[in-house]
Amino acid sequence: MPQRLRGLFLGALLSLACIAGAQARGVVLVVNSASASLSVVDMATRREVRRIPVLREPHHVMLTPDRRDLLVGDTVGNELLDLDPGTYALRRRIPVADPYQLGFSPDGKLLVINGLARAQVDILDAASMKLVKRFPLKTMPSHMAFSPDGARVFISLQGTNRLAAIDLHEMKTIYEVTIGRVPAGVMWLNGKILVALMGDNGVAVIDPASGHVDRIVPTGEGAHQLFLSPDKRILYVNNRVVSTTVALNAADLTTLRVYPVPGGPDDIDFAPDGKLWITQRFAHGLAVLDPATGSVDSIQVGRSPHGLIINPNAEASAP
Repeated sequence: MPQRLRGLFLGALLSLACIAGAQARGVVLVVNSASASLSVVDMATRREVRRIPVLREPHHVMLTPDRRDLLVGDTVGNELLDLDPGTYALRRRIPVADPYQLGFSPDGKLLVINGLARAQVDILDAASMKLVKRFPLKTMPSHMAFSPDGARVFISLQGTNRLAAIDLHEMKTIYEVTIGRVPAGVMWLNGKILVALMGDNGVAVIDPASGHVDRIVPTGEGAHQLFLSPDKRILYVNNRVVSTTVALNAADLTTLRVYPVPGGPDDIDFAPDGKLWITQRFAHGLAVLDPATGSVDSIQVGRSPHGLIINPNAEASAP
């Protein structure tokens, strides 16, 4: 690694370590897709302390923009579960068709639902949860990212190797373009759209205006999902097939470090102490990665864990 990049990387890790200080506290909520359940994990003891049943097949979880509600999408159950974000008590069930991936527009007014199995994208009014418009998109709409001004949402279509761009003001599809094999995670970064390509083992860098692929950054077999560190200096890429988490310099996408994370790393959330909590999709576990040392601990949860969210203020014993 060049000296400049080494200094940048070590500086970023040092800034994370400075945040750490005290022992990790709070809980992690893990969505177990194949167990029809949610695992509540105590961050201090690193043990699963509760398991909450859901209807059929949950995948992703997201806080509402006002942070008052925690939404879990149960795809096969065709419903959103509205939970109390502090206790995870169920408040209500919202009928929604195939809520695989969820995303709120930057202004919080729209909720975008990717229906992977039904090959559709639904735009909902976030306040009323009423359908505004449905876009049939073939096939397998998976992940999404919004332009910073909220004018567009970009959707990866895993089944047809395409990226779709939807105008959220005029409610119309702007383009669908082929970008590479089996696109998954999508992110807006530095004026570009980044898409993890599971079939091309890297991250496509795309012009958001045209959908043109400028280049592909190699990261590893099965590049699946993208996560930006809280200080926005490091882009983490999870490669599910080769089972690695790769740290890239967010400014130029050069590789800083490769971490072995067994069991098919999928989603990430960042703890206040600087550690990365990562679902292990194929190992039925939750990994805790220390980016400073590279050490990885694993906690058993339900089958096929997917989405997760950390609440550093929640009590593990909450009902």
